Amino acid sequence: MARKFGKKNHVKVDPFNYSLMLLGEPKIGKTTLLYEVAEKLVGEDGYIFAELYREKGADAIEGIVAENIPTWDDWVEFVDDIVDNKTTDYADLRVVFADTYDQYILMAEEESLRLWNKKNPDKKADSLNQSWNGFGGGSKKAIELMFEQIDRLESVGVKVWWVGHVKTKEVKNIYNDETYQVLTSDQQQNYFNALKKNLHFLCLAYFDRELQKEKTGKKNIVTKKEEIKTTIKDETRKIKFRDDSFVVDSGSRFSDIVPEIDLDADEFIKAITDAIKAEINKNGVSVEDRKKENDAEEVEKQKRIAEAEEAARVEKKLNEAKAKIIEFFTANKTNVSVIKPVLELCRENGFSNPNEIDNIDVAKKVLAACK
Repeated sequence: MARKFGKKNHVKVDPFNYSLMLLGEPKIGKTTLLYEVAEKLVGEDGYIFAELYREKGADAIEGIVAENIPTWDDWVEFVDDIVDNKTTDYADLRVVFADTYDQYILMAEEESLRLWNKKNPDKKADSLNQSWNGFGGGSKKAIELMFEQIDRLESVGVKVWWVGHVKTKEVKNIYNDETYQVLTSDQQQNYFNALKKNLHFLCLAYFDRELQKEKTGKKNIVTKKEEIKTTIKDETRKIKFRDDSFVVDSGSRFSDIVPEIDLDADEFIKAITDAIKAEINKNGVSVEDRKKENDAEEVEKQKRIAEAEEAARVEKKLNEAKAKIIEFFTANKTNVSVIKPVLELCRENGFSNPNEIDNIDVAKKVLAACK
């Protein structure tokens, strides 16, 4: 019977089922905002701020749940621990905040270069551009490493929300060659595009400043006219979810997202949840009914994750036991009288040699006989 591909998608209620990036000017309050959002939505057990590489933003926030992760090895260890123990130590964890994206890139670039030099000791590279056969190969490898770890977190139901910085960039209109300025990510375009294409929410925090001109009381010595200076009359912190003028790099896959809000945790939560609810309602389904459906799906998902965790633990123990058995055989390879009874035990249990053992109980029994 032929397999029929394609199934109807049902939008989920929980905002942490979707990927999000918050860009913003320095010191505007990005980390604080997301901390407040997380505390309101999932509580202290539901999130972790991953302070990557040299980022130290969480140091100034009382009560935030954070982990300093200075190296790529530390990051992989962090991901390993969550993936291996999701249903036990991290049962309520819903989101990891990667703070910041540019620091994550630097870590991945260092690892990309290290892996190349380890693999090619006779062709060591001094820079990323020289590694992985050049032509952007080093960056491609870094991107591969970056999203491999993100996929692992998402496989156990933990979403990653990103924090990033901004810069002003000149953009050329492809239709008439005119240029205009855009406020966008401060990262190299290939890194930004690798993430941007998979985001459900790309929002940008900025200062909305009201300017005014003031007389200085001084005259220009050349023009003899009174000098005028521009000052800030008022300043408000805002977040853009969508900008139809394309001056701010923002956007959402949810068509009913509000274009802009004040930088406020409650407004942020409302903007995202309202956009999700509006999409659900388009199918004539109530949000309450969809949540019940999502909750039932989550129970089944957690069962599958728990089973995978247990299988991984058993596999690890099996490999550790087999390694010790093989070590015993190697150490006693010339002593047939010592090896023979252990080998016979393997055969009695259906395995011609220790490498074939695929049952943890048999492995334990054989290991116990290795004296």
